[in-house]
Amino acid sequence: MVQHVDVLICGSGSAGLCAATWLARCGITCKILEKNSGPMQLGQADGVQCRTVEVFESFGLAEELLRTAYHVLEVAFWSSDSNGNLVRTRRTADTMPGLSHQPHVILNQANVNGFLLNAMKRFNEQTVDYGYTVKNVHVNGITSTQTNTTVNMSSASANDDVYPVTVTAERFGVEEIFKAKYALGCDGAHSSVRRSLGYQMIGDSTDAVWGVMDIYPRTNFPDIRKKATLHSNSGNLLLIPREGDSLVRCYIELPRGTVPKSVKLGDLHYTAQRIFYPYSLEIAETFWWSAYAIGQRLVNFFHKDYRVFLTGDACHTHSPKAGQGMNVSLQDGYNLGWKLAAVLKGRASPKLLETYNLEREKVAADLIDFDRHFTKLFSSKANSTNGHPPDYFAEQFIKAGQYTAGLTAKYDDSIITSATRARQELATGLKVGMRFPSTQVVRFCDAKAMQLIKALPADGRWRVVIFAGNLQDSACVERLDRLARFLSSEEGPVRQFTAPGEDIDSFIEPILVLHGDRLQIEQEQIPLYFSPVNGKWRMRDLFKTFVDDESYNAGHGHAYKNYGINVAEGAIAIVRPDQYISLVTALDDHQAIGDFFGGFALRP
Repeated sequence: MVQHVDVLICGSGSAGLCAATWLARCGITCKILEKNSGPMQLGQADGVQCRTVEVFESFGLAEELLRTAYHVLEVAFWSSDSNGNLVRTRRTADTMPGLSHQPHVILNQANVNGFLLNAMKRFNEQTVDYGYTVKNVHVNGITSTQTNTTVNMSSASANDDVYPVTVTAERFGVEEIFKAKYALGCDGAHSSVRRSLGYQMIGDSTDAVWGVMDIYPRTNFPDIRKKATLHSNSGNLLLIPREGDSLVRCYIELPRGTVPKSVKLGDLHYTAQRIFYPYSLEIAETFWWSAYAIGQRLVNFFHKDYRVFLTGDACHTHSPKAGQGMNVSLQDGYNLGWKLAAVLKGRASPKLLETYNLEREKVAADLIDFDRHFTKLFSSKANSTNGHPPDYFAEQFIKAGQYTAGLTAKYDDSIITSATRARQELATGLKVGMRFPSTQVVRFCDAKAMQLIKALPADGRWRVVIFAGNLQDSACVERLDRLARFLSSEEGPVRQFTAPGEDIDSFIEPILVLHGDRLQIEQEQIPLYFSPVNGKWRMRDLFKTFVDDESYNAGHGHAYKNYGINVAEGAIAIVRPDQYISLVTALDDHQAIGDFFGGFALRP
């Protein structure tokens, strides 16, 4: 029997589950095949960067994640002194102030995946089918062993076969065939999907070998509950405190020439104890351990005919010390999930899917380059400056903080990113192609101080965020009125691309951010477009207007200042469903707004 599905996801790692969560949130059912017999019980990844916490916040999951995780607040740098004793050389904040409103935390990947599994179930009764081994994948009748060829998207989308992807999988010794519109290879570094497509991982591996172990330590080392780097004469170690307040992870550099398969647990214990000297380290129990050789590799193709997409470790592998693996993989799925949902729901042209390759391949290539630099930096010998200042390692480690927080990804121009047409000078703090940074505002209807990003949850909608200035200024009022008339008109993109019978904000939602004394503003001054009648009860929605003003109990967020917006001029930011900024333009540039949505959106 052949089963037909819209989206087939091979693998239930972070990338696959994040994509599936997006699909479930948008009402799309998919099929997830996992070779293991059940959910992950013990993941190797543990670092949850600021951007990943923001992603969980967009799904409404951050509160539970933050309650469960261990919060890393400080990094300590240790090195051997002239007598060979380990001494602290510096301390710094783990995440520099102002990078994100969310912290960097530590949580086992099994727990992270568990939150996504629960969200999928809650959103759309989506579950995972366990015990499946993927055997073969091919597209449009072309055997998967052929080399990749670029195809015209119009011909692919016009193909007579509505389900052009065929996946053969086996469970309990029985082969099953699935026909899908799209398939995702989210099945890890040894990806069956990648192998079936005949794609190769390009790159190299170094002769550096590292061990990793989760231990319950008895020690007098003073920074055992902080993130710490130890550069000693006996070797290098990265210390990560884990959730539960007792467990600690150690990444340990092993002598060159070590063969990973020959490493024994006793080797890791002995090396760690030497690195910690003169502090004592007694290991009460080892919860988990492994050894690996560092390699940086990138797949030669990220997709097959824009019908099969590779994500996560299936298309990029690297060392784990910078804490990027689970995070970048999860964000691959976050990038792709909403795009698949938009295409399948008829909201956007299939050309939208081309942007996955454009955006995430660049992110993966940057990750490989960063990992090479970071690994080389970390493997330097104690007190070896190579011509650099003595605190060079600490300075470089701190400098990399914005990258390791996941906040440096900048997407190039495409049908959904328009830096070349942007009026970037109108909002210098809102960089086109980068994620929308949050700051505190006050919600007008109930005086609640909140992060502005809370008004942009991951539900598939586009946002037009309007910084209209001060309503005590007649010029600002006139501009806002003209904009409201345009957005609510039959010629505007909102009505053009919203299906009949749906709420007027179901595809493009306006978010209004005013400036000035909130107590001097009355609801009647705000155009009705910004409080539409919607929802089951057909009530007026008052939750779309915010003010950059002092709150009763949380101070002032200074949104206009932080975003670099002149109050007299104002600005508009078009924000994608995944919270990346597509366009910054002027309040009166109505054509730019219409042209932007007309470049990818489909009339219902």
